[in-house]
Amino acid sequence: MLVRAGHFCAAYDDGRAMSKSLVHSTMDLLVLDWQDTRPAGADLLRSMRVVAGEHVPIMFVSNDRSEESMVRALAGGADEYLALPLRDAEFRARVAALLRRAYPVSFSAATCFEIGPYRFDTVRRAVALRGKPVPLSPTQYRIAVLLFSNIDRVMSRDHIFATVWGRELREYTRTIDSHVSRLRLSLAIEPRNGFRLQPVYRSGYRLLRVGDPVLGG
Repeated sequence: MLVRAGHFCAAYDDGRAMSKSLVHSTMDLLVLDWQDTRPAGADLLRSMRVVAGEHVPIMFVSNDRSEESMVRALAGGADEYLALPLRDAEFRARVAALLRRAYPVSFSAATCFEIGPYRFDTVRRAVALRGKPVPLSPTQYRIAVLLFSNIDRVMSRDHIFATVWGRELREYTRTIDSHVSRLRLSLAIEPRNGFRLQPVYRSGYRLLRVGDPVLGG
């Protein structure tokens, strides 16, 4: 269902495999399919919330339609609960709603957005720093939007490649690192502008907000 809606998806056979993947991968949403919300399902929910962090939405799907199970799942850390079998249109609509709430910049219909001293024009695909246009290649622009739409989140190389290039990263490449390095210089991503770009070992990059930008810089 989600692939047909244009999402990149990864499937896991159990919670352990998912937890291991989350250490080095970036997920915008977790969908947990469990047969009940008794201890095993509830424990999985809690462990996924710890591994994924507070900002990643979690949808829980179960064959248990009882109010008790729904309450237990939501109290355990789920952001949404759906009973099986899933209805295609409703499932996709609820996924879209979760993503809009969790990532308002990424899924906003606004034509411009400002973050600190940076202004993004999504129609012209242009960026300005303190009012001055910054020339970026189309690829650099897409990487910039991805990073600034996910401040303080780790963006894995796999996720960057899939989002920016539109296909799966099958082997390690320095292409992403080269583009990110040039982007850091072009946009002057540094503390005086309120941000720092942090490499994350064996994963990717995290754009950190480090304080208020220096005025007049």
